[in-house]
Amino acid sequence: MADIQQLRLDHAPALLAFELENRAYFAASIPDRGDSYFSDFDERLGDLLTDQAAGLLFFHVLVSGDGGTADEIVGRVNLVDVRDGTAELGYRIAEKAAGKGLATDAVRRICVLAAATYGLGALRAKTTHDNLASHTVLTRTGFVPTGEIDISGRPGTTYIRTLS
Repeated sequence: MADIQQLRLDHAPALLAFELENRAYFAASIPDRGDSYFSDFDERLGDLLTDQAAGLLFFHVLVSGDGGTADEIVGRVNLVDVRDGTAELGYRIAEKAAGKGLATDAVRRICVLAAATYGLGALRAKTTHDNLASHTVLTRTGFVPTGEIDISGRPGTTYIRTLS
């Protein structure tokens, strides 16, 4: 399995390559980030790292290799909207790494990290109805459905997982 690391500035080149390489793949199941995400990548990353240092969010990358800065990023697991002991979970796995249990493993590990390191008591998540892989990951890792939601014009489900 891949190593999970909190996002750092030196991850920037590999993270941008990951996002560009998988853009079309991701857009098939979740809303596309848009061209400005890529053209303003460095500025946006700097802002996110500032927010991360303030404890407003926690971004992580899944890297394959020996843990060096040149390793390949094969996924992301993010905790955003951190407030009142909860956060929203988001994740994306590279197309070439999909279907191998990486997302399930990463979500399990981030649940432990969220409780032990960040002091969170629960995680929220959401996915569109047609993203069956994400539904499977969430239910396998202890998330329970809480309701219906519209995600960029597509029907979806909200989830929650209490952390111990």
